[in-house]
Amino acid sequence: MIGKRTDYITWDEYFMGVSMLSGMRSKDPNTQVGACIVSNHNKILSMGYNGFPTGCSDDEFPWSRDGEQIETKYPYVTHSELNAILNYRGGSLEGAKIYVSLFPCNECAKAIIQAGIRTVVYDCDKYSDSTSVIASKKMFEAAGVNYYPYVHTNRRVILDL
Repeated sequence: MIGKRTDYITWDEYFMGVSMLSGMRSKDPNTQVGACIVSNHNKILSMGYNGFPTGCSDDEFPWSRDGEQIETKYPYVTHSELNAILNYRGGSLEGAKIYVSLFPCNECAKAIIQAGIRTVVYDCDKYSDSTSVIASKKMFEAAGVNYYPYVHTNRRVILDL
């Protein structure tokens, strides 16, 4: 009798991989962020990446990070977490888990909490000292939303597309 494979990827590797792959859809020249929402039964419910809202051409709106606020990407871009939440069409996200490649900002934290998502698994927390992320963590803790960093396994996955 042949035994099962033992080198399969873990759930965390799988869902963080989907999150990172989703982020590769972003056309943002500086930051590509992806999100993957998962049920407590390890089923993918929704995905998202940072980009402009539907109908707002990414050729007509700015991608700049500097200059007058209205001439930058910031008032227009929808973050990956919010996109994943808004993309979901199946009803409630109560009790779900979200995998994100970058720790959520305070605005996305509000949406995560309001959607009923109970766990955040994040890859990068490079803005941990920012007011936005400090506020996110404060709200998550107050609302009972668990968050923890993705633990890298250093497994290399190669896709031939």
